[in-house]
Amino acid sequence: SHPLLCLPGIKCGGVLSAPSGNFSSPNFPGLYPYETECTWLIVVAEGSSVLLSFSHFELEYHDTCAYDYLQVYNGAARDRGNLLGTFCGHSPPPPFSSAWHVMAVVFHSDRHVAKHGFAAAYRKDACGGQLTGLSGEITSPRYPESYPNDAECRWSIGGASGGGPLTLVFADFQMEGGQGCGFDYVALFDGPTIAAPSLGRYCGSARPPRTVSSTPHLLIIFKSDFNIGGRGFKAHFYSAGECQEVFTTIKGNFSSPQYPNFYPNNLKCQWSIQLPPGYRVKVFFLDMELEGRSSLTGGCDYDHLSAFDGGTESGSLLGRWCGRESLAPVTSRSNQLLLLLQTDRNTAKRGFSISYVGVVPMNVSCTRTDFHIQIPVQSLAQLERNRIYLGTPSCAAQVVGRNFKIHTRFDTCGTESQRRNNTSVIVSTLYIDFSVGDQEDIHQYEVQCEPKRKEASVTLIAGPDPSRLSQAENLVDAHKWEGEAIDAREIKSQDTSDIVFISICILAGLLMVIAVVGLVLL
Repeated sequence: SHPLLCLPGIKCGGVLSAPSGNFSSPNFPGLYPYETECTWLIVVAEGSSVLLSFSHFELEYHDTCAYDYLQVYNGAARDRGNLLGTFCGHSPPPPFSSAWHVMAVVFHSDRHVAKHGFAAAYRKDACGGQLTGLSGEITSPRYPESYPNDAECRWSIGGASGGGPLTLVFADFQMEGGQGCGFDYVALFDGPTIAAPSLGRYCGSARPPRTVSSTPHLLIIFKSDFNIGGRGFKAHFYSAGECQEVFTTIKGNFSSPQYPNFYPNNLKCQWSIQLPPGYRVKVFFLDMELEGRSSLTGGCDYDHLSAFDGGTESGSLLGRWCGRESLAPVTSRSNQLLLLLQTDRNTAKRGFSISYVGVVPMNVSCTRTDFHIQIPVQSLAQLERNRIYLGTPSCAAQVVGRNFKIHTRFDTCGTESQRRNNTSVIVSTLYIDFSVGDQEDIHQYEVQCEPKRKEASVTLIAGPDPSRLSQAENLVDAHKWEGEAIDAREIKSQDTSDIVFISICILAGLLMVIAVVGLVLL
């Protein structure tokens, strides 16, 4: 038996602030105690980084490391957005290079099965190392001070579970220049070694372009010669698979990286929705929890989600959100919408889940007796006309020129009369069936007419998830529709019902006059 294993209150952990040092699990190389938790916070000079390596590692094994484990954080402990990895068993963690001057290590043991534990060493300003998080930041040695001469650093990024291609963005770049970048340079490779294809070699003061790898690995080499330096560089990376996507389908959904688990820190993620001309994009916030507002400014100064009309950040801002809010749907004014998630270095949360649906461009008008609906064929080019119907499949659209058209009387096609705001209105449902195979996907629009004023409107009532669409929104104003102009012949045909109505009234009046005259003559 090991009486030491059951001793309460074992002291361990602490702040390590020397430029280099060693630490190990309690009682190493003996068996570590049960029910112990230790946290080491490594803090070196601002602007420096920490290189952490393990010379021995043996913890109780579990496939998800639920019993005994060691966790490494790229910053303050217990901020899950900074978690670089959780480890157990006999395989030692890889060497880690921190993204800034703070790194934390947490050791935890449960009440059963003890092993020999671990031994680790760290040192500051060691450039390069293995970076395995979904996101992080790297800088040249001593940045923003001038980097040293005769330096060579290698950062190998990748290996995160579920990681996709990597995106690297330089925030600052200033080095010695020269033809062919033969003196000081940064070289990028599309893989874990220099045998991988080159992604570029950069020097001087022009920032390198945004770089996206084709594999889940990226190698960055920084080299300086014996004289003339510069400020160096600062860059951040993130896994592009979850963090940068383009959607062109009529509806879809996506979420923040690692949702519903905590998103990583230090992200700049983009989701671009690009639909055919004439469409608009309606976004539904199914769940959202980000870092809260600043207590100083009351604004979303830390982690935030922004929506822009159009495909770029230069488009008009539709909204900027943070914290834990229940948000109303947002609709773009154009056929493109950009969503941008930015997170800072600490305080991660659950993130968000979003769905969207393309609002089909259509013109809806009405007379006292009829509905007229038209949709440009090019907007629904892949659909047969019988997939577009009002009320019942028997009231399907016809193809007239370049439009799908539905022209129907109020007493057909499932229309019904209702009173809304003390006004009589005629209501029906327009169905657009995008289903493919067994995947049912029917979008529903409520079509409404106020016959007295001959005013029509249309509202999306079911798209990505009918239970979520509690807030109906009038999406198409018939008077502002920017589709093809209806020509004079169509306008005449639309008003036929009015002409017939007036003609009957005149005929009835004439008959009444004739009857009265006849009676007088008799």
